[in-house]
Amino acid sequence: MDKDTDLIKRLLSDLHRESAFTELVKKYKIPLYWHIRKIVITHQDADDVLQNTFLKVFKNISKFKGESKLYTWMYKIATNEALNFLRYRSKQKFISSEKFQQKAINNLKSDPYFDGSEIQIRLQKAINQLPKKQQLVFNMRYFDEIKYKEMALILDTSEGSLKASYHIAVKKIKEFLDKN
Repeated sequence: MDKDTDLIKRLLSDLHRESAFTELVKKYKIPLYWHIRKIVITHQDADDVLQNTFLKVFKNISKFKGESKLYTWMYKIATNEALNFLRYRSKQKFISSEKFQQKAINNLKSDPYFDGSEIQIRLQKAINQLPKKQQLVFNMRYFDEIKYKEMALILDTSEGSLKASYHIAVKKIKEFLDKN
């Protein structure tokens, strides 16, 4: 039996829900954290969005239909939570979500949880100049190595569209890095 299938059954059981949820968090917190962090940029924001993601997963596990893998479903929730967070925070500050992300990237050097180099900051700036969909596609494919089939389920679009978006994103990133 698939481990996730067993995990889902235990999540739906009143008797085993808490232990199953602890296992779920332990299994998926790191990949979900880094997926979210690539979207919201800072550790603190990623941590908040991750908590919200797991709360939504816990509350809505009974709505999981099994039409995709569990992690695909959770990535979709995490993606939506991260994008909603960006919209909310940018509205609070009366700026676009792109400008909000850019400010976060500009503050990466002072982030105690960022141990990257100048090259990584340049890459983040290059990714940030892409349209939101291309950012998501690039991050999911390049960093998370998510297959186009699963990505199509997460982003509600066709595999062909995702492949085109990825290749365009790679080209734009190369151009940005060559200029800067």
